[in-house]
Amino acid sequence: MSKRTIELLLADISEAMEKIRRYSAGMTIDSFQSDEKTADAVVRNLEIIGEAANRLPKEFHDKHSQIEWAKIVGLRHRIVHEYFGVDLVLIWQILQNDFPALQKSLEKIH
Repeated sequence: MSKRTIELLLADISEAMEKIRRYSAGMTIDSFQSDEKTADAVVRNLEIIGEAANRLPKEFHDKHSQIEWAKIVGLRHRIVHEYFGVDLVLIWQILQNDFPALQKSLEKIH
């Protein structure tokens, strides 16, 4: 089990989300797909988010069940185990559709 506290894990998630926001700001799906460095950086930070979420205790997940922890961790597993098959369209859709709500939910608990 991680020696990082819940507070540090939440900070890891927030920092990775902020990096993703900065890296992808002003991009379109086409520019995101064609910018290898940005896509790699975003995918790496999604891994960090998923890993930190996975290390949060089950009790914390249960207490904050409005956040879809299993989906966050599942995305991390998918990225790690199918790295060469990462679907950048799916990643972009997650950034556009799921990230804003996740960020708001995390701000309420962190």
